[in-house]
Amino acid sequence: MRNSRKRLTVLTAAVLLSSATVVSGAQAADSTGTRYDTAMISALATSLGVSEQAAVERLDRETTQRNTLSSLERKGVATDGSFFDADGDLVVNADGRQATRELEHAGLRARTVRHGEDELNKVKAELDAAALDRAPVGVSSWEVDLATDTVTVKAHDDGSARAFLRKAGVRGDAVRVVADQQDLVPQATIQPGAEMTFNGFRCSVGFGARDSAGRQYLVTAGHCIEGLPVLSYQGTRFAQGTNTRFAMGSRSVDMGIARLDAGNTISTVVGTYGRAAEPTVLGSQRAVSGATLCKSGRTTFWTCGRVNSYNVTVTYSDPNGGPNTVVTGLASSSVCTQGGDSGGAYISGNQAQGMTSGGPANQRCNGSVNAPGSSYFQPLDDALRHYGLTLNTA
Repeated sequence: MRNSRKRLTVLTAAVLLSSATVVSGAQAADSTGTRYDTAMISALATSLGVSEQAAVERLDRETTQRNTLSSLERKGVATDGSFFDADGDLVVNADGRQATRELEHAGLRARTVRHGEDELNKVKAELDAAALDRAPVGVSSWEVDLATDTVTVKAHDDGSARAFLRKAGVRGDAVRVVADQQDLVPQATIQPGAEMTFNGFRCSVGFGARDSAGRQYLVTAGHCIEGLPVLSYQGTRFAQGTNTRFAMGSRSVDMGIARLDAGNTISTVVGTYGRAAEPTVLGSQRAVSGATLCKSGRTTFWTCGRVNSYNVTVTYSDPNGGPNTVVTGLASSSVCTQGGDSGGAYISGNQAQGMTSGGPANQRCNGSVNAPGSSYFQPLDDALRHYGLTLNTA
């Protein structure tokens, strides 16, 4: 049995498998009478290395800041991107002095930047366009990094990155190059986070969802079901791949779905392999950049970190020497993953976030929950929207 490994140029991302436990019927949500799910609090406290009370206070504070910003934006306050810093403060790019005054008056941290989210997204789109015909050699990923107010290009070396920028016609201080990066490969190895097998490969199961007729589906990484195989859990068939947007050697998006066989459903409780209380899936609200999150997968089990950026583009390389693949629309994180974790479930609090796509090929996660590392995941909300599905929640 092999972990499906398709190399990413610069960071080799091993396919990460998600453990989605196949059960008969939905599992009930934890009922504690508290405003947060107790499993979510425990998981967050573990990932932050703080007490559960401190984790609750962190969640309260993040929620308050997000609500304050949303209220101001509805009133017309001009902003241009926001993110949580390492201390849990929401940093907001203010568009003008008036916006700065209103944000600070509301107790938020405002800053004035040279570029901002809108401009950086345009630069990133120019790089995407330059990779339409062929994946750039020696370049692993490019993403909008709001914290540094740049589009960050990660590559084997400075020369590879600069060649890509010249091809795209991009110059100036809106771009930051990070060299000496590893190759990336998509990572493949049934409670979300459990092992699933197909055609001699292994991945991890993602999340359960349903269509308008109530038919049940597994939402997973597209490269885990390339070719639309039969999927097995503990040696028994449970689903059949039906759609994937991933094809090695072609411009791709790493999302896919599999139709569950009659009588099967995916649990709404994410497995943690005994490392933390198991969080219950209550929704799929996208976490803000900088927010904490954890992932479940069959190789590295339960690992935690923070969201880095969204709308990330990476280059996967084929270990068999075939053409490279540019994958768009991913999110990056500091969560450590390895081969076989692909498709596995990312969750922030009790909000499902996405499925493991890939990470550094030679990355080793040292067995700890907060192992240093990095990974890329396919945002769940984009996949649900594309396939017209509704997430199963407790």
